[in-house]
Amino acid sequence: MKTLLLAAAAMLIAAPVAAHEIWVEHDGKGPARIYLGEPHEAVPANGDPEFPKLQKPQLVGATAILTRRANHIEAAIPGAGDVRVRDDAVFEPWQSGDAKQGAIFYARAGRSETSHKLDLELVPVAANADKFTLFFRGQPLADAKVTIITPDRWQKAFATDAQGRIDAPQLGKGRYLLSASHTETAPAKLGGQDVASVMHISTLTFVR
Repeated sequence: MKTLLLAAAAMLIAAPVAAHEIWVEHDGKGPARIYLGEPHEAVPANGDPEFPKLQKPQLVGATAILTRRANHIEAAIPGAGDVRVRDDAVFEPWQSGDAKQGAIFYARAGRSETSHKLDLELVPVAANADKFTLFFRGQPLADAKVTIITPDRWQKAFATDAQGRIDAPQLGKGRYLLSASHTETAPAKLGGQDVASVMHISTLTFVR
């Protein structure tokens, strides 16, 4: 019974990690907006219940003043261009079986750049293309699940091909969100704690 209770507790702790993602919205006409929540649902006016855990997202390749709003964090990044974010401190490491597991979140807004700067990142094969390659530490990830959410919140899971590529369907105008995850079984330190594996969770948003 004790083992079952511990397993159930571990699942409850891990559930927000599995359900939540960080994503960035940036239209090149004002600050970038960084969200934590469930992107297939409308963002509550006061933020997702887990939003308070998003404290200090790190901009990658840029610096900007961060301002906390009711349901997102604004980054004063002027003009167009892709925006990248990394955060490894949203959720505390949790017990997974006999060892601990942690999570690192990544987010990118825009598809104008064909380079990758995040450990797990969806990258367009050409500027503003609808075909993307999923990279993990610079190497394409084959047969990985990628979930696509369209502007009307229709969502479907696809799998990358042998070259780690995926085609995003064209289903109307508006903001698209692509998400992917990859579990790395290797020792690491997150939040000052030793973990045996890390869940890497990454999103990409762009506007058609």
